[in-house]
Amino acid sequence: MLNYQQGDTAAFEQLYSKHKGPLYRYFVRQLSNHSLAEDLYQDTWGKVINAAGNYQVTAKFTTWLYRIAHNLLIDHVRAVKPLDKVEDMGDDGMDNFDANTNNEQSHNRPDEQLEDVQKAKLLKSCIANLPAVQKEAFLLNIELGLTAAAISDIADVTLEATKSRIRYAYQSIKQCVAIKWQEGNS
Repeated sequence: MLNYQQGDTAAFEQLYSKHKGPLYRYFVRQLSNHSLAEDLYQDTWGKVINAAGNYQVTAKFTTWLYRIAHNLLIDHVRAVKPLDKVEDMGDDGMDNFDANTNNEQSHNRPDEQLEDVQKAKLLKSCIANLPAVQKEAFLLNIELGLTAAAISDIADVTLEATKSRIRYAYQSIKQCVAIKWQEGNS
């Protein structure tokens, strides 16, 4: 970012290339609306470009970028509805999260492959049902591998609050999957 700030457009292209996929998925998973996700995604990059002259290294670029994205998302949600009423993710919201569906062993047996697909759908459903603040913390932790400290900077909440959000998200997902799996197999 500092190189871009000095006028190196290739540096911006590198930043954009590195962060475009995860940033877009962040919006899609939060909103389940591709059109709106695209708008907020573009707004985020517009703000990065506009703020380049004033950029100061106070945190990692990723933290700064997602702070901008988080603030745009919060502004949108406040304008439309209360934070806890953010819509569920769409069916395609967690496509890259399905680690088990790409397991080579499961492709050998159709029954195992079907079970993996069912588990992935359960997981998507359970993540979609999380409160918005937990969903955001969980996805930033899982998708980007961000630490609780980085997520707390992005969301502008205490480290303890962030740790709690992540912990409660994991607990809720685990309970939800167990209950739904049991219901589906009984």
